[in-house]
This record gives sequence, structure tokens and C-alpha cells, in this order.
Amino acid sequence: MSVSATARTPTTHASKYLQQLCKHWQHNLAVDFDAQQGRVTFPKDARGADWPGDAVVTFTAEPDTLVTRIDASVEGQLDGLKGAVARHLDRFAFREAPLAFDWE
Repeated sequence: MSVSATARTPTTHASKYLQQLCKHWQHNLAVDFDAQQGRVTFPKDARGADWPGDAVVTFTAEPDTLVTRIDASVEGQLDGLKGAVARHLDRFAFREAPLAFDWE
């Protein structure tokens, strides 16, 4: 079973924020990124959790938008990552925060 959500966050600094987020998480998670795309894998047992599977967060920088997609194993994991991504992004984008996350 898999659940997913995508948010399109308006910002002219999408590439900068994508890279900051990925650099932040690469210290303890599997991360692959460049200036336009990033992928972060959150293990099923991260921070003592016991989810059925790993979750993957994918970032794509567009000229005026940061696209964030979360693929998780269950709804609870998805909801937790929505919050974690939004909190971290708002911290890095403090001049623009709070940013709009319209999860679909």
C-alpha cells in the first residue's frame, strides 16, 4: 500500500530551498540532489518509528514554485512528513514564511 501527496509552493527561491533542505537531511538520511531536483528517503524506522515501508520526498525547483511530492507507506507517515517538510522549509525560508502548502 502506498499514499502520496504533492504541494506546489510559490517562491522565487525554489532551487535555493531545495538545496538547503537536502543538505540539512543528508547528514543522517539517504539524499540525492542537484540545483533542480532532490530526493530524500526517510527509513521506515526513522526516529524510532515502525512504518510498513520507507517514505520518499522529492523536490523539483521550477522558476516560481517548489514542487514537493511525498510517497509514504501509510497515511500517518504521510501526515507526519507533510508537517516535517513544512516546518523545515519555513525555517529556511523565514523571510517568506509561512509558505503556502496546498497538499493534493
